[in-house]
Amino acid sequence: MPLFRYALLLPLIVPTLTFAQDSGIEPAALDGRDGRNLALDQFFPQPQLKVAETKLEQAKFPVIDAHTHFRYRLRSSPEQLDDFVAVMDKQNIAICVSLDGRLGDEFDAHAKYLWTKYPNRFLIYANIDWQGAGDPDKPETWDCQRPDFGRRMAMALADAKEKGASGLKLFKQFGLGHKDADGSLLKIDDPRWDPIWKACGELGLPVIIHTADPAAFFDPIDETNERWEELHRHPDWHFPPDKFPTRQSLLEARNRVIARHPETTFIGAHFANNSEDLATVAKWLHTYPNLVIEPASRISELGRQPYTSRKFFLKYADRILFGTDGPWPELRLTYYWRFLETYNEYFPYSEKPFPPQGFWRIYGIGLPDDVLKKVYSENACRIIPHAQEKLDAWRKEQAAASK
Repeated sequence: MPLFRYALLLPLIVPTLTFAQDSGIEPAALDGRDGRNLALDQFFPQPQLKVAETKLEQAKFPVIDAHTHFRYRLRSSPEQLDDFVAVMDKQNIAICVSLDGRLGDEFDAHAKYLWTKYPNRFLIYANIDWQGAGDPDKPETWDCQRPDFGRRMAMALADAKEKGASGLKLFKQFGLGHKDADGSLLKIDDPRWDPIWKACGELGLPVIIHTADPAAFFDPIDETNERWEELHRHPDWHFPPDKFPTRQSLLEARNRVIARHPETTFIGAHFANNSEDLATVAKWLHTYPNLVIEPASRISELGRQPYTSRKFFLKYADRILFGTDGPWPELRLTYYWRFLETYNEYFPYSEKPFPPQGFWRIYGIGLPDDVLKKVYSENACRIIPHAQEKLDAWRKEQAAASK
């Protein structure tokens, strides 16, 4: 039975749809054995399906990973950086784009961390500092409330570009977390931020923007929510309508910004955060020529609709970058290669034994070589400053090392 069907049976398997540690009942009493009820966190089905497997050891062509978080995941550890560069070498990842550069002295520190030993392996994006020296609990004191904020951020981005920045990253707190002076959430399409988007266009800095989140995160947490267990583990990822804007309104606000700034390239993080509805993403790509997308942390969604995904990748091969949301364990990286390069069936999207983003497995879409090359690196070289020069430098290093 396909794993996604187990989710439909869960109300029958677990009448209370609970976790053993939350129920006050010993896990052994909810282990599903000998006719006992089964708690959701004790549910580890082992598929009996026998199908061909292609366990790839690396990407077929050199990769530029356009969505990674080296500040937040490695915490500036030199040892962890060395370890992951070794993984990059093994997996044929030429360059990673760290989206955590920030601005000013913090950008300098992150650049020193990544570029001192590995100058050709990393690109860095800057970030907007909405708070500044303001009180975290008093948004009316935040720097973004000052009338010249947009102009000053534009100047800060120009400075970051001089230091080698390749773009700007907007996190999901922009729209779902950061507050305005009146206590409401900052509006993504507020005209106050227009100088920032305009400056990015003039500077040639792409803007990768994480807007909203998966559709299930905006739905009620009940027996119909296909990501119930994930939201149970991360209740702060739930955005109920009485406390947050609707998902649709957030995506529409983002799209209005993209439309207002046609000279600025926008990268819709996580497949424009609408990987559940590729027909709508296609309409956005048709409507906004300055929009491109990338699949970080979304092969779980894309891989359960392989026919639709393959057609989409073939049609929009020039508009898709590669991204993972890493650094991840090496095994998870290989699932990206299997998804993109093979026709493998029903394989995991994560190395974790308990699926982190839904009770299903994924299928490969077997992209042809010309499309793989575009997604893996060629599109990034066209869109991201310094990507081509660093890729060329990496190739020269590889050639020299092989002699």
